[in-house]
Amino acid sequence: MKIHSHPLFQRLMKVCLTSLTLTLSVTANAADPPRIALVMKSLANPYFVTMAEGARAHSREHAAHYDLLITGIQNETDSAGQIRILEQLIIEKVDAIVLAPADSGNLVPVVSKALDAGVTVINIDNKLDDRVLAEAGINVPFVGASNTKGAIMVGSYLAKKLRAKDKVAIIEGISTTTNAKARTAGFRASMESAGIEIIEIQSGQWESAVAEKIATEMLQRHPDLKAILCGNDIMALGVTAAVHAAGLEGRVKIIGYDNISPIAPMLADGRILATVDQFAGQQAVFGIELALKALTEDTPQQDLPPLVQTPLKLITGQ
Repeated sequence: MKIHSHPLFQRLMKVCLTSLTLTLSVTANAADPPRIALVMKSLANPYFVTMAEGARAHSREHAAHYDLLITGIQNETDSAGQIRILEQLIIEKVDAIVLAPADSGNLVPVVSKALDAGVTVINIDNKLDDRVLAEAGINVPFVGASNTKGAIMVGSYLAKKLRAKDKVAIIEGISTTTNAKARTAGFRASMESAGIEIIEIQSGQWESAVAEKIATEMLQRHPDLKAILCGNDIMALGVTAAVHAAGLEGRVKIIGYDNISPIAPMLADGRILATVDQFAGQQAVFGIELALKALTEDTPQQDLPPLVQTPLKLITGQ
Protein backbone atom coordinates (compact mmCIF):
# COMPACT_ATOMS: atom_id res chain seq x y z
CA MET A 1 0.00 0.00 0.00
CA LYS A 2 1.30 3.43 -0.90
CA ILE A 3 1.50 5.56 2.24
CA HIS A 4 0.53 8.81 0.46
CA SER A 5 -2.81 7.28 -0.51
CA HIS A 6 -3.66 6.15 3.01
CA PRO A 7 -6.72 8.08 4.37
CA LEU A 8 -4.97 8.89 7.66
CA PHE A 9 -1.97 10.33 5.80
CA GLN A 10 -4.25 12.44 3.59
CA ARG A 11 -6.07 13.84 6.61
CA LEU A 12 -2.76 14.72 8.29
CA MET A 13 -1.55 16.43 5.12
CA LYS A 14 -4.77 18.43 4.90
CA VAL A 15 -4.38 19.63 8.49
CA CYS A 16 -0.72 20.56 7.90
CA LEU A 17 -1.51 22.46 4.70
CA THR A 18 -4.34 24.31 6.38
CA SER A 19 -2.04 25.25 9.26
CA LEU A 20 0.67 26.37 6.84
CA THR A 21 -1.82 28.50 4.88
CA LEU A 22 -3.02 30.22 8.05
CA THR A 23 0.55 30.83 9.21
CA LEU A 24 1.52 32.35 5.87
CA SER A 25 -1.60 34.50 5.88
CA VAL A 26 -0.90 35.84 9.38
CA THR A 27 2.74 36.49 8.47
CA ALA A 28 1.75 38.34 5.30
CA ASN A 29 -0.82 40.44 7.15
CA ALA A 30 1.68 41.24 9.90
CA ALA A 31 4.09 42.50 7.24
CA ASP A 32 1.52 44.75 5.57
CA PRO A 33 2.15 48.44 6.34
CA PRO A 34 -0.67 50.24 8.17
CA ARG A 35 -3.19 52.18 6.11
CA ILE A 36 -3.67 55.80 7.13
CA ALA A 37 -6.45 57.96 5.69
CA LEU A 38 -6.13 61.74 5.50
CA VAL A 39 -9.62 63.27 5.44
CA MET A 40 -9.74 66.97 4.60
CA LYS A 41 -12.38 69.70 4.61
CA SER A 42 -12.08 71.06 1.08
CA LEU A 43 -10.23 69.56 -1.83
CA ALA A 44 -10.86 72.84 -3.70
CA ASN A 45 -9.10 75.10 -1.16
CA PRO A 46 -5.40 75.78 -1.97
CA TYR A 47 -4.62 75.41 1.75
CA PHE A 48 -5.74 71.78 1.69
CA VAL A 49 -4.10 71.19 -1.69
CA THR A 50 -0.82 72.19 -0.06
CA MET A 51 -1.64 69.96 2.90
CA ALA A 52 -2.22 66.99 0.58
CA GLU A 53 1.03 67.66 -1.28
CA GLY A 54 2.95 67.64 2.00
CA ALA A 55 1.30 64.38 3.03
CA ARG A 56 2.07 62.74 -0.33
CA ALA A 57 5.73 63.77 -0.12
CA HIS A 58 6.00 62.28 3.37
CA SER A 59 4.27 59.11 2.20
CA ARG A 60 6.72 58.66 -0.68
CA GLU A 61 9.67 59.09 1.68
CA HIS A 62 8.20 56.50 4.08
CA ALA A 63 6.56 54.13 1.59
CA ALA A 64 7.78 51.07 3.50
CA HIS A 65 6.18 52.26 6.72
CA TYR A 66 2.59 53.08 5.74
CA ASP A 67 0.09 53.39 2.89
CA LEU A 68 -1.68 56.75 2.49
CA LEU A 69 -5.23 57.38 1.34
CA ILE A 70 -6.23 61.02 0.74
CA THR A 71 -9.87 61.99 0.54
CA GLY A 72 -12.19 64.84 1.47
CA ILE A 73 -15.13 67.01 0.53
CA GLN A 74 -15.37 69.83 -2.01
CA ASN A 75 -17.46 72.22 0.07
CA GLU A 76 -16.33 73.04 3.63
CA THR A 77 -19.95 73.14 4.81
CA ASP A 78 -20.60 69.52 3.74
CA SER A 79 -20.09 67.84 7.11
CA ALA A 80 -22.65 65.17 6.11
CA GLY A 81 -20.42 64.22 3.20
CA GLN A 82 -17.43 63.95 5.52
CA ILE A 83 -19.43 61.71 7.86
CA ARG A 84 -20.15 59.37 4.93
CA ILE A 85 -16.44 59.25 4.11
CA LEU A 86 -15.60 58.24 7.68
CA GLU A 87 -18.33 55.59 7.69
CA GLN A 88 -16.79 54.06 4.55
CA LEU A 89 -13.28 54.16 6.01
CA ILE A 90 -14.55 52.25 9.05
CA ILE A 91 -16.01 49.59 6.73
CA GLU A 92 -12.70 49.42 4.85
CA LYS A 93 -10.91 48.89 8.19
CA VAL A 94 -8.19 51.49 7.80
CA ASP A 95 -5.73 51.55 10.69
CA ALA A 96 -5.82 55.29 11.35
CA ILE A 97 -7.65 58.44 10.28
CA VAL A 98 -6.11 61.91 10.32
CA LEU A 99 -9.12 64.22 10.23
CA ALA A 100 -9.59 67.92 9.50
CA PRO A 101 -13.28 68.09 10.49
CA ALA A 102 -15.76 70.28 8.66
CA ASP A 103 -17.71 70.73 11.89
CA SER A 104 -16.40 70.64 15.45
CA GLY A 105 -19.44 68.95 16.96
CA ASN A 106 -21.42 66.76 14.58
CA LEU A 107 -18.38 64.72 13.47
CA VAL A 108 -17.82 63.42 17.02
CA PRO A 109 -20.36 60.52 16.88
CA VAL A 110 -18.77 58.98 13.78
CA VAL A 111 -15.30 59.54 15.26
CA SER A 112 -16.48 57.66 18.35
CA LYS A 113 -17.73 54.88 16.08
CA ALA A 114 -14.30 54.69 14.43
CA LEU A 115 -12.60 54.39 17.83
CA ASP A 116 -15.00 51.58 18.79
CA ALA A 117 -13.93 49.80 15.60
CA GLY A 118 -10.28 50.01 16.65
CA VAL A 119 -9.29 52.85 14.33
CA THR A 120 -6.78 55.38 15.68
CA VAL A 121 -8.06 58.95 15.07
CA ILE A 122 -5.97 62.11 15.07
CA ASN A 123 -7.58 65.57 14.74
CA ILE A 124 -5.83 68.33 12.75
CA ASP A 125 -6.62 71.86 11.50
CA ASN A 126 -10.02 72.43 13.16
CA LYS A 127 -10.30 71.16 16.71
CA LEU A 128 -13.19 68.95 17.69
CA ASP A 129 -15.33 70.50 20.42
CA ASP A 130 -13.96 69.69 23.89
CA ARG A 131 -17.40 69.63 25.48
CA VAL A 132 -18.81 67.22 22.89
CA LEU A 133 -15.73 64.99 23.18
CA ALA A 134 -16.13 64.92 26.96
CA GLU A 135 -19.81 64.00 26.64
CA ALA A 136 -18.82 61.15 24.31
CA GLY A 137 -16.11 60.07 26.76
CA ILE A 138 -13.35 59.94 24.14
CA ASN A 139 -9.86 61.35 23.71
CA VAL A 140 -8.94 62.60 20.23
CA PRO A 141 -5.54 64.33 20.06
CA PHE A 142 -5.48 67.71 18.36
CA VAL A 143 -2.36 68.38 16.32
CA GLY A 144 -2.28 71.99 15.23
CA ALA A 145 -1.55 75.62 15.92
CA SER A 146 -3.32 77.99 18.29
CA ASN A 147 -5.81 79.82 16.08
CA THR A 148 -6.35 82.43 18.78
CA LYS A 149 -2.62 83.14 19.00
CA GLY A 150 -2.33 83.37 15.20
CA ALA A 151 -5.27 85.77 14.96
CA ILE A 152 -3.83 87.98 17.70
CA MET A 153 -0.51 87.97 15.83
CA VAL A 154 -1.95 89.22 12.53
CA GLY A 155 -4.58 91.41 14.20
CA SER A 156 -1.92 93.19 16.26
CA TYR A 157 0.06 93.89 13.09
CA LEU A 158 -3.05 95.46 11.55
CA ALA A 159 -3.70 97.50 14.69
CA LYS A 160 -0.32 99.21 14.29
CA LYS A 161 -1.54 100.52 10.91
CA LEU A 162 -4.75 101.96 12.39
CA ARG A 163 -5.71 104.51 14.99
CA ALA A 164 -7.75 104.20 18.17
CA LYS A 165 -11.51 104.42 17.51
CA ASP A 166 -11.10 103.39 13.85
CA LYS A 167 -13.88 101.09 12.68
CA VAL A 168 -13.28 97.57 11.40
CA ALA A 169 -15.35 94.49 10.54
CA ILE A 170 -14.71 90.74 10.80
CA ILE A 171 -15.73 88.14 8.23
CA GLU A 172 -15.33 84.81 10.01
CA GLY A 173 -15.56 81.21 8.85
CA ILE A 174 -18.34 78.76 9.69
CA SER A 175 -19.46 80.05 13.08
CA THR A 176 -19.91 76.62 14.68
CA THR A 177 -16.31 75.54 14.03
CA THR A 178 -13.67 75.81 16.72
CA ASN A 179 -11.07 77.44 14.49
CA ALA A 180 -13.52 80.14 13.31
CA LYS A 181 -14.46 80.93 16.92
CA ALA A 182 -10.80 81.03 18.00
CA ARG A 183 -9.73 83.30 15.15
CA THR A 184 -12.60 85.69 15.81
CA ALA A 185 -11.66 85.72 19.51
CA GLY A 186 -8.07 86.57 18.57
CA PHE A 187 -9.19 89.32 16.19
CA ARG A 188 -11.44 90.76 18.91
CA ALA A 189 -8.66 90.72 21.49
CA SER A 190 -6.17 92.48 19.22
CA MET A 191 -8.66 95.19 18.21
CA GLU A 192 -9.98 95.81 21.71
CA SER A 193 -6.48 96.13 23.15
CA ALA A 194 -5.76 98.86 20.59
CA GLY A 195 -9.05 100.69 21.18
CA ILE A 196 -10.32 99.90 17.69
CA GLU A 197 -14.08 99.47 17.21
CA ILE A 198 -15.48 96.28 15.69
CA ILE A 199 -18.74 97.38 14.12
CA GLU A 200 -19.85 94.15 12.47
CA ILE A 201 -19.12 90.39 12.39
CA GLN A 202 -20.55 88.06 9.75
CA SER A 203 -19.84 84.53 8.58
CA GLY A 204 -18.40 84.14 5.09
CA GLN A 205 -18.62 80.33 5.36
CA TRP A 206 -14.90 80.11 4.42
CA GLU A 207 -15.97 80.90 0.82
CA SER A 208 -14.63 83.66 -1.46
CA ALA A 209 -17.92 84.47 -3.22
CA VAL A 210 -19.86 84.66 0.06
CA ALA A 211 -17.23 86.93 1.58
CA GLU A 212 -17.20 89.17 -1.47
CA LYS A 213 -20.95 89.71 -1.26
CA ILE A 214 -20.82 90.40 2.48
CA ALA A 215 -17.91 92.82 2.08
CA THR A 216 -19.67 94.68 -0.73
CA GLU A 217 -22.67 95.26 1.52
CA MET A 218 -20.47 96.20 4.51
CA LEU A 219 -18.64 98.83 2.48
CA GLN A 220 -21.95 100.36 1.43
CA ARG A 221 -23.29 100.41 4.99
CA HIS A 222 -20.09 101.69 6.57
CA PRO A 223 -18.31 104.25 4.34
CA ASP A 224 -15.88 104.95 7.20
CA LEU A 225 -14.73 101.33 7.48
CA LYS A 226 -10.94 101.15 7.79
CA ALA A 227 -10.25 97.40 7.65
CA ILE A 228 -11.76 93.95 7.24
CA LEU A 229 -10.30 91.01 9.14
CA CYS A 230 -10.87 87.70 7.32
CA GLY A 231 -10.90 84.27 8.95
CA ASN A 232 -9.04 82.72 6.01
CA ASP A 233 -7.28 83.80 2.83
CA ILE A 234 -9.99 82.39 0.55
CA MET A 235 -12.40 84.93 2.04
CA ALA A 236 -9.71 87.62 1.87
CA LEU A 237 -9.59 87.07 -1.90
CA GLY A 238 -13.30 87.81 -2.12
CA VAL A 239 -12.97 90.87 0.10
CA THR A 240 -10.10 92.13 -2.07
CA ALA A 241 -12.37 91.93 -5.12
CA ALA A 242 -15.12 93.85 -3.28
CA VAL A 243 -12.72 96.57 -2.14
CA HIS A 244 -11.38 96.92 -5.68
CA ALA A 245 -14.89 97.14 -7.16
CA ALA A 246 -15.76 99.88 -4.66
CA GLY A 247 -12.64 101.85 -5.60
CA LEU A 248 -11.33 101.67 -2.03
CA GLU A 249 -7.94 100.03 -2.56
CA GLY A 250 -5.43 101.57 -0.19
CA ARG A 251 -8.20 102.94 2.02
CA VAL A 252 -9.60 99.70 3.42
CA LYS A 253 -6.98 97.33 4.78
CA ILE A 254 -7.43 93.56 4.59
CA ILE A 255 -5.87 90.74 6.58
CA GLY A 256 -6.28 87.00 6.07
CA TYR A 257 -5.19 83.70 7.57
CA ASP A 258 -3.47 80.57 6.10
CA ASN A 259 -0.89 82.03 3.67
CA ILE A 260 -2.17 80.27 0.56
CA SER A 261 -0.15 80.81 -2.62
CA PRO A 262 -2.78 82.89 -4.58
CA ILE A 263 -2.44 85.81 -2.15
CA ALA A 264 1.34 86.18 -2.60
CA PRO A 265 1.07 88.91 -5.29
CA MET A 266 -1.55 90.72 -3.20
CA LEU A 267 0.75 90.75 -0.20
CA ALA A 268 3.52 92.05 -2.44
CA ASP A 269 1.51 95.00 -3.78
CA GLY A 270 -0.35 95.76 -0.55
CA ARG A 271 -3.87 94.72 -1.51
CA ILE A 272 -3.70 92.32 1.44
CA LEU A 273 -1.76 93.62 4.42
CA ALA A 274 -0.84 90.37 6.20
CA THR A 275 -1.72 86.76 6.87
CA VAL A 276 -0.63 83.87 9.10
CA ASP A 277 1.24 80.78 7.96
CA GLN A 278 0.41 77.65 9.93
CA PHE A 279 2.47 75.47 7.60
CA ALA A 280 -0.22 73.56 5.73
CA GLY A 281 2.36 71.32 4.07
CA GLN A 282 3.42 70.00 7.48
CA GLN A 283 0.05 70.06 9.24
CA ALA A 284 -1.05 66.64 8.01
CA VAL A 285 2.49 65.24 8.39
CA PHE A 286 2.46 66.06 12.11
CA GLY A 287 -0.83 64.15 12.42
CA ILE A 288 0.38 61.21 10.34
CA GLU A 289 3.55 60.90 12.40
CA LEU A 290 1.56 60.83 15.65
CA ALA A 291 -0.74 58.15 14.18
CA LEU A 292 2.26 56.08 13.06
CA LYS A 293 3.86 56.36 16.49
CA ALA A 294 0.63 55.23 18.15
CA LEU A 295 0.28 52.26 15.78
CA THR A 296 3.93 51.23 16.03
CA GLU A 297 3.99 51.41 19.81
CA ASP A 298 0.45 50.01 20.14
CA THR A 299 -0.57 53.03 22.24
CA PRO A 300 -4.26 53.04 23.26
CA GLN A 301 -6.26 56.02 22.01
CA GLN A 302 -6.99 57.21 25.54
CA ASP A 303 -3.26 57.39 26.31
CA LEU A 304 -2.37 59.65 23.37
CA PRO A 305 -1.46 63.30 24.17
CA PRO A 306 -4.55 65.54 23.96
CA LEU A 307 -2.64 68.40 22.32
CA VAL A 308 0.41 68.75 20.08
CA GLN A 309 1.14 72.41 19.29
CA THR A 310 2.53 73.30 15.85
CA PRO A 311 4.20 76.57 14.71
CA LEU A 312 2.81 79.85 13.38
CA LYS A 313 4.43 82.68 11.43
CA LEU A 314 3.24 86.19 10.57
CA ILE A 315 3.52 86.89 6.82
CA THR A 316 3.52 90.46 5.51
CA GLY A 317 4.29 92.12 2.22
CA GLN A 318 7.25 93.95 3.66
